[in-house]
Amino acid sequence: MKVAKDLVAASATPMVLGILAEEESYGYAILRRINELSAGELDWTEGLLYPLLHRLERLGHVESSWQSVAGERRRKYYRITRGGLVELAEQRRQWETVVGALREVWPRSDGRALSLGGLA
Repeated sequence: MKVAKDLVAASATPMVLGILAEEESYGYAILRRINELSAGELDWTEGLLYPLLHRLERLGHVESSWQSVAGERRRKYYRITRGGLVELAEQRRQWETVVGALREVWPRSDGRALSLGGLA
């Protein structure tokens, strides 16, 4: 299944903020985590992730620092800020509203709609 670009774009901010709320991370590890969380269905590229991280940093939702690990090259690590946690909570509230509405209009496993406004 291929997820539509509009849906990927809409979910990108809460996805990245949610991952960074778990722990600080660097770009490649964030890409791997997204792939893992989606069972391979979301195959993000660096071209999607890094502009998003830079925008989130400009907005004050994340901050970054360069770190060196013995035997590896330096990596830029990102961590969520207090403002980012506030934004994540707002994003979550909005997504829960959208998902709740979708659940109401999508058919159940028995084929009937969950809510037909009394038309069923």
